[in-house]
Amino acid sequence: MPELLLELRSEEIPARMQRRAMEDLERLLRGGLEKAGFAPSATRAFSTPRRLTLVVEGLAARQADTREERKGPKVGAPEKAVAGFLRAAGLASVEEAEVRETEKGPTYFAVKDVPGRDSAAVLPGLIVEALQALPWPKSMRWSENGFRWVRPLRSILAVFDGHPLTGGLDLASSGQDAGFLGFGDSTLGHPQCRSQSLQVKDFADYVGQLTAKRVMLDREERAASIQEQAESLAREAGLRLRPDPDLLDEVVGLVEWPTVLLGRFEEAFLEVPPEVLVTAMRNHQKYFALEGRDGKLAPAFLVVADGEAPVGGPWHDNVASGNERVLRARLSDAQFFWQQDLKTPLSARLPQLSDIVFHAKLGSLSQRVDRMEALALGLAASVPGTDHDQVRAAARLAKADLVTGMVGEFPELQGIMGRYYAEAEGEPAAVATAIAEHYAPKGPDDPCPREPVTLCVALAEKLDTLVGFWAIGETPTGSKDPFALRRAALGVIRLILENDLRFSLNEVCTTAAGGYRDTAQGFSATSLLSFFADRLKVALRGEGVRHDLIAAVFALEQEDDLVRLVARVRALQEWLTGEAGQNLLTAYRRAANIVRIEEKKDGAPVEGAPDQHLFEQHEEQALWLTLEGVRPTLALALGREDFVAALNDLAGLRAPVDAFFDNVTVNIEGLGLRANRLRLLKAIQETMDRVARFDLVEG
Repeated sequence: MPELLLELRSEEIPARMQRRAMEDLERLLRGGLEKAGFAPSATRAFSTPRRLTLVVEGLAARQADTREERKGPKVGAPEKAVAGFLRAAGLASVEEAEVRETEKGPTYFAVKDVPGRDSAAVLPGLIVEALQALPWPKSMRWSENGFRWVRPLRSILAVFDGHPLTGGLDLASSGQDAGFLGFGDSTLGHPQCRSQSLQVKDFADYVGQLTAKRVMLDREERAASIQEQAESLAREAGLRLRPDPDLLDEVVGLVEWPTVLLGRFEEAFLEVPPEVLVTAMRNHQKYFALEGRDGKLAPAFLVVADGEAPVGGPWHDNVASGNERVLRARLSDAQFFWQQDLKTPLSARLPQLSDIVFHAKLGSLSQRVDRMEALALGLAASVPGTDHDQVRAAARLAKADLVTGMVGEFPELQGIMGRYYAEAEGEPAAVATAIAEHYAPKGPDDPCPREPVTLCVALAEKLDTLVGFWAIGETPTGSKDPFALRRAALGVIRLILENDLRFSLNEVCTTAAGGYRDTAQGFSATSLLSFFADRLKVALRGEGVRHDLIAAVFALEQEDDLVRLVARVRALQEWLTGEAGQNLLTAYRRAANIVRIEEKKDGAPVEGAPDQHLFEQHEEQALWLTLEGVRPTLALALGREDFVAALNDLAGLRAPVDAFFDNVTVNIEGLGLRANRLRLLKAIQETMDRVARFDLVEG
């Protein structure tokens, strides 16, 4: 069956946008094709810095014939309604409409057979629709027209069944007299190959000609080529490539014909911490770092050039030496900052933090450090094995590296440079580690700190952030979270759970709010705890923990010890998988529904304990005695945090509860007896709600 080949050739597309763009192009065009009645057998998308390509296989040469139906008014409907239907359906009279029996009686239908069109006539419009709908994180409008694209489009190759499609893309905005970018069957290869036009007839021909003109279309092929060349060059030099899959993925989007070159720099630069050197190479120059057999950074790097560069040729040597010069200048700056920063102790830099605003409503960085210190010292009591003096020192110095020359040049190294400077000044290892790791964990894949001093400072840093922004009402809304508060909350949760830390989250947050003085008037611990509950659901989703059970336990009064809360949730989830748990949950809901309905009817809540003297049936007495017997053992089990035992205690309610509902009528004449039985149902709720708020349990 015929094949559609589409290529959008433009000026260089940012690497970070290419993968999403090719996926969006494939999604939009395939959706348009299916909506138009086509059923392609396969679509494949490709991207390079200069082109997005899509090949669609298994397209029919012609659309299938279709039948359109429009339902009209009933036969005998008002004349205006019938006339409006005929006009909308394009019918001259009711004789041209079909009459069918429906639930409402005989009804007019307009039926129209629509013959399919040649695919070559339909495809241009679908392509234009897809291009106009293609979303970009950022786009531009070049001066001579109103069309927006990530970079100026230079040509559109659109070949169907071996022939170019007619039509094209109108680049002008409404009312403008601007260019028209027509569809064609030609493209250009790599810029090294000058401007030799390539005329293609299908995808196989297209790939073959591009390859001959130094364009490697497939991203995975380019990645494999880079990896193979890099590892080969490293071996030849007696070195090893430092794995960096993220950098590889980015560099793949920077080249169409990758050539990996080896460069070197002076060993004197190795006195600078390796993180600085790697950051300068990786983040700023897109170079791959190399290391010796001992795992230490080597004075060499790999750069991926775009184009063919025969070894020993002038282009090869010029590119390699040019990149060495660029890197040498950047490393010289880094070496200067390193040497200068070492002359001033971190403690001497603290006054400079007063000049840096943390947030206009939350004070300076110096004030933030004061709050972190107080909060970290308070948390130390809940972190076993913590040295309070080290916590104080780490909290005081945690932000000092922000005013160093190195971090000013390389912001990515905040914390990391603080560790090196602290070590150079003779600070204890625990203090240096806490300075480096107090930002962690930054994401779900980031290792979680384990050292006691680090835990105190890391928790203090994140809780201060959360409480402060909650106090001024700058909370996340929808997908917007400019201050990364969701990430901070997840970090707090991981620090607590992965280190089995026991404390009241409500109390700690309230204490943290005290550090903001007047600003804390807008702080709501309830709102922040609710936010933590939502984040906890996200954190435990991957483990299959039910979100409704987290809500049911978090809703308990004073249940804000996350370790205990999660243990309770896990026990509850296991219990509810059994028959006893499900049956008792059903009984709870039945009791709760009756109480709720009767409270609404009476306009007053059911309160107080039932009066045993009003029990008329054995089942009432048996249920009450069971409830009375369960409560003390339940309290003991909850006190020792044996939630399995607590739930087993609740399981003992099943038989008397079932008997009560089978044999006792709640809504009977006699207000005293009815009210007493409602209190008994309320007692079932209150007893079970000591373990979890079962009214919040779903399913």
